[in-house]
Amino acid sequence: MLRLVENHSSPRTAAFFDLDKTVIAKSSTLTFSKSFYQGGLINRRAVLRTAYAQFVFLAGGADHDQMERMREYLSALCKGWNVRQVKQIVAETLHDLIDPIIYDEAASLIEEHHTAGRDVVIVSTSGAEVVEPIGELLGADRVVATRMVVGADGCFTGEVEYYAYGPTKAEAVKELAASEGYDLARCYAYSDSATDVPMLESVGHPHAVNPDRALRREAGAREWPILVFNRPVRLKQRLPALRMPPRPALVAAAAIGAAAATAGLVWYVNRGGRSPVRRGPFARI
Repeated sequence: MLRLVENHSSPRTAAFFDLDKTVIAKSSTLTFSKSFYQGGLINRRAVLRTAYAQFVFLAGGADHDQMERMREYLSALCKGWNVRQVKQIVAETLHDLIDPIIYDEAASLIEEHHTAGRDVVIVSTSGAEVVEPIGELLGADRVVATRMVVGADGCFTGEVEYYAYGPTKAEAVKELAASEGYDLARCYAYSDSATDVPMLESVGHPHAVNPDRALRREAGAREWPILVFNRPVRLKQRLPALRMPPRPALVAAAAIGAAAATAGLVWYVNRGGRSPVRRGPFARI
């Protein structure tokens, strides 16, 4: 494990983590499909299709066109879902579904960054309603995530307000650094995907975690460290080692996680979105 030492008289620093296949072993977007089926939001055919998408995601074999088709499909699928119902479903299943798939190595690394005096920021293409409660579980300080539009009727419109993807992630990291006073040259970043190269190259200490083929080539060419995380573990089984300070918000994680449903599906949703400056995707946990 990396040993991380921070001079507390120096400018503030942070560690930026992608979520899927970096901190957790699966796609946070697709993990809830069975729960949605049991709650009556999707049919069996949709469950099978999302299960296939999960397989493709884990195998790292989806090309650009496949991802575009899946984004369009999931965007149409979640349109019209009642947000209150979605919140209830996710609140009841968040811990059972997400806790067992958190990488032990990632949790330990998050602890080391906190011990070194750095903020921990989760930066994910998944929806804020998924990412924020997961951030609570991990003890993250902030999250940057995709946000979907909710209509006046309390249902998802299928549109995206802010899409945290590719270069947009790097822009959000830079805006957050400016607002919080982070010295990016001394910050860390972790991701599994080549789409996050802009975010990785925006910090002084980039790391490839379980990298896809394209990111592995890029990391090799740039001499970035490559890390392998392969030990999912329930957080409650390793809490004595985490030494994270008590966080009152953690008690309400299930309630916050209630919103975790459909916006999480925007891992694949439309690429458009508004500037984070307008509403700001930075959630303080």
